[in-house]
Amino acid sequence: MHTYTRRYTGPLQAVILDLAGTCVDFGSLAPIQAFLKLFEAEGVDLSEAEAREPMGTEKREHIRRLLAMPRIRKQWIGSVGKVPDNADVDRLYEAFLPLQMAAIAERTKLIPGAMALQDRLRDDGIKLGVNTGYSRDMVNVMLPGLIAQGFEPESVVVATEVPQGRPAPHMSLKNAIELGITAVQGCVKVDDTTTGIEEGLNAGMWTVAVVASGNAVGLSEEQFYALDEAERADILARGHRFMATSAAHYVIDSIADLPSVLADIGRRLQTNERP
Repeated sequence: MHTYTRRYTGPLQAVILDLAGTCVDFGSLAPIQAFLKLFEAEGVDLSEAEAREPMGTEKREHIRRLLAMPRIRKQWIGSVGKVPDNADVDRLYEAFLPLQMAAIAERTKLIPGAMALQDRLRDDGIKLGVNTGYSRDMVNVMLPGLIAQGFEPESVVVATEVPQGRPAPHMSLKNAIELGITAVQGCVKVDDTTTGIEEGLNAGMWTVAVVASGNAVGLSEEQFYALDEAERADILARGHRFMATSAAHYVIDSIADLPSVLADIGRRLQTNERP
């Protein structure tokens, strides 16, 4: 039983992982594929870089932000004949859902290191939660594939079931409540987007940004490892620089590198440090 103190110096209590790009779907490709198809059907040429810019946000908000980009907005007016409004966002979101479901169903492979991390956390008595910009229906498409691989987090929180999605702290705080956490300082939020890191910081948690498997690099596992060593090192260095702008406490290649970070956070907690 954890005790409440003026300054938390107890053990690490929980790790809260983002889903796509952090522990599943190397490269976070499922949402990108869906967004590109969605806008193509509207006669709008959306680049992958543009599609990735709002990543981490709830998907309806993601669509809203894409439509607000000057280049996309201009194309939309030329193709549809009017300025995009809330009714357009609603219509696009409904059209997006089946595209996203199909893409998610194809990309449920765990990122290397996810199962070893789960085993390590269980051995150490640390809780495991996940949260996502996906809706509950989207997550329900993904979960059977994760469970079949043996991955079973104790709390699954989605953006559409809290008052505000990222960068608000609500999802991480809901995870903490569901996991029975007594101090947010004993929690670690791991994410591949700057928005997700901001969520963890706003929740008062330690934050760890992952680079290789996520939005900052945006390549499938096959594409990433097909690069020669120099190219891979260059892309990783750029990704590290970009994710460092999120003010994450740590920036690592992937969750395979997380255990050593958790050990370091554990030591820092014991010496009265807080996030």
